[in-house]
Amino acid sequence: MNRTFQQPTLIEAATQTLLDWADQITHSDESYFHKAQRLARRLGAHYRTDGLTEVGFWTPELTGEVIQTNRDIFLEVFTPLEPVDFSAPTQAIRCRRDCVELKQQGEFCWGVIAGLRPGDRQQLGSLYWLRHVDRIQDKLSTIRDVLAVSLPYGVFGPAELYDLDSLQRQRPDLGYFANHATAIDPDQAPWDRPLLEDVDATLPRIPAPTNILQVHLKTASPEGTLAGLTKIYRHLSDKLATGETLSPAEQNYLGYDALQLLPIEPTIEYRLEEDNRPHEFFAIAPNEIIEMGHIESGIEIEITLRKPKTQNWGYDVPILGSAATNPTILDSLRPDELVDFVSTLHNFSTGPIQVIYDLVYGHADNQALELINPQYLKGPNMYGQDLNHQIPQVRAILLELQRRRINSGADGIRIDGGQDFRFFNPLSGRVEQDDNYLLAMSDVVQEIGPHQRLLFTIFEDGRPWPDDGWEHTSTYRDLVELRPESYQWGPLIFAHNTPTLKGFWDYKWNRIIEVMFQGDRWITGCANHDTVRRGNQIDPGTTDINWHLGDTLNEVILNAYDNPATSLWVYGFMPGLPMDFINALMRSPWGFFRNTDELYGVKVAAEEVNFLAWQVTPELFNRPWAFTGLKKLGFTDLDFLQEFMAALNEALIATDYDLEKTALLCQRCLGDREGVCEIQPLQAIGETEHQAFLDHLTVAKLKTIAMAFMEDGHEVCRVSHHGDRVDPAQAAFNLSLRDYRRAHPWLRHNLQEGDRFNRLSNDDHTIFYGLRTGPQADDPEEIVMIAHMEGEPTTITPGDWLQLDLAQWRVAIASPGLEIADGEAGLRSFALHQGQGVILERLPSES
Repeated sequence: MNRTFQQPTLIEAATQTLLDWADQITHSDESYFHKAQRLARRLGAHYRTDGLTEVGFWTPELTGEVIQTNRDIFLEVFTPLEPVDFSAPTQAIRCRRDCVELKQQGEFCWGVIAGLRPGDRQQLGSLYWLRHVDRIQDKLSTIRDVLAVSLPYGVFGPAELYDLDSLQRQRPDLGYFANHATAIDPDQAPWDRPLLEDVDATLPRIPAPTNILQVHLKTASPEGTLAGLTKIYRHLSDKLATGETLSPAEQNYLGYDALQLLPIEPTIEYRLEEDNRPHEFFAIAPNEIIEMGHIESGIEIEITLRKPKTQNWGYDVPILGSAATNPTILDSLRPDELVDFVSTLHNFSTGPIQVIYDLVYGHADNQALELINPQYLKGPNMYGQDLNHQIPQVRAILLELQRRRINSGADGIRIDGGQDFRFFNPLSGRVEQDDNYLLAMSDVVQEIGPHQRLLFTIFEDGRPWPDDGWEHTSTYRDLVELRPESYQWGPLIFAHNTPTLKGFWDYKWNRIIEVMFQGDRWITGCANHDTVRRGNQIDPGTTDINWHLGDTLNEVILNAYDNPATSLWVYGFMPGLPMDFINALMRSPWGFFRNTDELYGVKVAAEEVNFLAWQVTPELFNRPWAFTGLKKLGFTDLDFLQEFMAALNEALIATDYDLEKTALLCQRCLGDREGVCEIQPLQAIGETEHQAFLDHLTVAKLKTIAMAFMEDGHEVCRVSHHGDRVDPAQAAFNLSLRDYRRAHPWLRHNLQEGDRFNRLSNDDHTIFYGLRTGPQADDPEEIVMIAHMEGEPTTITPGDWLQLDLAQWRVAIASPGLEIADGEAGLRSFALHQGQGVILERLPSES
């Protein structure tokens, strides 16, 4: 690496041009929001083709400050003086630190700078953040780039200047976009292109896929990274191209038109109230931290870099850096890794696979209070903080964050928590849904190289959630009625889908009828990240379990969320857009595990106590790689761990989540042999070999246990550990259903006049059955579906139920192990057990 530098310097003339442009926008006749949108396009750091870098920050917190010297507001830049090993867990490097003044203009700080190094696949670019000296309060503050496109060392570290233009020009899937987009005017600067309201109505929108596979990057491959998943799909693409045989586990990744990734933007990080330098990902040596009155520029300093290793399900976002990719899923810490992944799917050997991003802009974690200015937030909610979408500049920046995120190559977006986008309307005096903002998210224009297009959109919206009774009163249709080409999560794929419970399908019958007759714009299916987690949260001691699904809780939950009868009904008969979850297909555990929370870590871990009952068997617990952290702490058998976590959860509830009181209560009561503990109903688990462990519980030890539980739980959810649990027959059956759906695209439409869908339900069993007719004018296709959803084995007589001439029908697909002969003799009467089902097709007419 070249150690010779052009010292970073503000270019006065170019900066003045930028200031003049911003001033012209600010004083134009456009609306406040339109002006905010145009300004947002140039915020952040943009490396230009002439080698200069434009920098812009929205800094309302500095409005009114009296700037005394050019060091009061400056860009602090760290440029490595030696190569950075992106794979190293920890490394100390020498950097040059430079401080460059910026120009303040109203609520913004702008500058055009020479001498900054852009990052690329091989090298780390200059790292930067804005510093402000408050000489009245004798305080030095840091203002981070909310619109950063690369945060290799986390949200608390500085952003990286990155050469995105070169990355986009070199991406291998430009041909794919040329076939699915319109051309951009090459003479029009990005910040002068049409705003949302000006988008040409003829701009192409990506069509909906046939089905979706939902994936959590950290658990979907052995490496837990984008590169790891790219490796899997490249291998599958090559095998399919050469006709090689696929393993059952490999089949579970295939047959999908789209992959939906759980959120991939940076999440919150583990923070302590005291000094975080011993564990943070970017740490300046203590003797080289800037002190008030002693700000040196152009000096060499030592910085410790630690490769981020946070684990999170993705929805705990600080909003800062939402245009960047979570560094923990980047093996190389390079943004190129996401483009590599997207390009691999777009260029897949059997045809393009779409990529859907899950966007979280309805709330921010409380950690956002430390990272972004207060104008972004309007107050606390159950997740952390509500976002203030009604401030024009905030609204514009959030939409610009989304634009930069989708410009990495997505084909669709799933908008999380649409019901959370609410505001108080002073004109009506009511709290209302901000549907205009949600629709604006659907209309953000993607720009890839010289191509523009609109994305396919999915809304998750359960309004009037969280009002009492929302599960019964929500229509799940508010947004598809406003935007008919979009989709919403339907009532069966939403959070409270618990097919492990006895009578679940009868209980949901009214919703099931809605799905069948108006569900063509709903995401359907049984398993996703939310529903499986809800299944884990069921207390098996207080609920009526459907034991027909299995002999153990683990068998029950696995067979509930990967059920042949349910899959056959969803793929072979139900309208809408089916979605599966890779962890359910792989028979892998799943839960909400995170190592990013010091404050609530014990509470979150204890609330996942039933994960151990539903998802962890003694065989799994005893595997050498499983639960290594907890085993080191003394939890050497599963029974002890289950009893301890259950008792810990009870103690937390009894003490109102006071950790000091919880630790004392655990010491007194968990090993209570003499009945002296006045708090009930804590479990007594004081076996002799565990008593010493229980006698020395402290708050610190509780936090250590919780962290080990979270990290061990996350590891057992990695699907690569569970390939041997995949049944070959079931994997092949599921893949055949996906192929069947693709071959019968008319199934996505609602049932029409003449179609039938019924249930046969009594105390012994619940059977779904029906008949659908395709739209073909001449000799239309007809199919019959019969699925045994719950209960005892029963005899099926489809000819009687649906008035069929059975000689004209044949078996199209049957669930594993079910053998039925075609024709009247075989179809007249046959037995189905729970989980079994069949699709019949009418034979074509003889011409």
